[in-house]
Amino acid sequence: MSTLSADSGRSAPQSPAAVLTATLALLSFVMPLATDMYLPAFPRMAEELGTDASGVQLTLTSFLFGMAAGQLVLGPISDRYGRRAPILLGTAVCAAATALCALAPNLGVLIALRFVMGFSGGAGIVVGRAVISDVAEGAVAAKLFGVLMALGGVAPIVAPLAGGAVVSGAGGWRGVFWVLAGASLLMFLAALFFVPESLPKERRRVGGARATLDAARSVLTDRVYVGYTLAFGFGCGALFCYIAGSAFLLQNVLGFSVGEASLAFSAGALTATLSSTANTRLVGHYAPGLLLRVGLFTMLATTTTALVITLAGGLNRVLALGLIGVCFLGLGQTFGTATALAIARVPHAAGTGSAVLGTLQSVLGAVLAPLVGLGGEETAVPLFIGMAGCSLVAVLALLLTRDSPAPTRGGPSPDGLGTPASATT
Repeated sequence: MSTLSADSGRSAPQSPAAVLTATLALLSFVMPLATDMYLPAFPRMAEELGTDASGVQLTLTSFLFGMAAGQLVLGPISDRYGRRAPILLGTAVCAAATALCALAPNLGVLIALRFVMGFSGGAGIVVGRAVISDVAEGAVAAKLFGVLMALGGVAPIVAPLAGGAVVSGAGGWRGVFWVLAGASLLMFLAALFFVPESLPKERRRVGGARATLDAARSVLTDRVYVGYTLAFGFGCGALFCYIAGSAFLLQNVLGFSVGEASLAFSAGALTATLSSTANTRLVGHYAPGLLLRVGLFTMLATTTTALVITLAGGLNRVLALGLIGVCFLGLGQTFGTATALAIARVPHAAGTGSAVLGTLQSVLGAVLAPLVGLGGEETAVPLFIGMAGCSLVAVLALLLTRDSPAPTRGGPSPDGLGTPASATT
């Protein structure tokens, strides 16, 4: 693995590159784990907490809104005060909030604690992306983001299987949160020992709120950045539709047991992970912009087909799992590539750029999660409407990236990622 230096003021981290990458992957691992691990418990939680599908999905909504707010706050803070302090504080608070979730006496308290959990845990995601932008750029950054997505993709594979085992055993849904509390504590310890300060003082933004607003303005007025960010965000929106509705689709509509549904969900996540892994190699041979377009068009074609079949009353296990699997192949091609292309546009405000990226992702997930449940627990129509709609918007967002202006310092060219100024291996 390589790190890149674009100018003399850019310093690489002191930790070995492989260790740093693995640690950042862990930081990206725990939040998807916290999203997916308790999904098999949704039907049981609805019964125990005296609510319905949309009520339980509000715990996911509050968590995602928390992540959105946390990233929006902590990303710019990391641009001003450095990367290390926000990561350490955020992961410590996340571990405490997760433990309290296991003790929540009712749905309202759980919803509030999930917000705190998401807000604090967002530090690992948003600052982790910024750390990569501090130490790498160009095609190498795309590969590192791809590695991060691939390693972080293990979480959706492990989470429903582990969650299903805990829920089916003596632990119940509260046991899931105790396991997550342990994972959050591990996240804090890994950040404490293996994430160095990657943003030197001379490269930090100064000037308080005015400087933060200027950074946000420079990010949001970059048309190409906005295009790639919207493509990433709505691509994630399609995934969150599936996450929110998967337990009801697999168990109530397709008739799988809790264990079978966990295996089916994990198979889809494994498909996306393998696709992300393959993407880290493809990005060295094909333009990242091309890979992104192929991934998004694959998502649009498969989700639209699933919607049409569902409306026609022909959905069955084979068709549903097959189309979702191909859709996840497209997902694996989009996330790392879109992230790299977006953040490469704004190297002067990587933390802010990462925050906007993550905030859009989380807000869309928070809004879409309860909407998927409004149609009831026995239909897949709202789920596939959401997935197809998000995929369509993501494809249309690529229009903003056409005829892009010249990038700054190693940013993306119109058809891919720019060549970095210098590289060290």
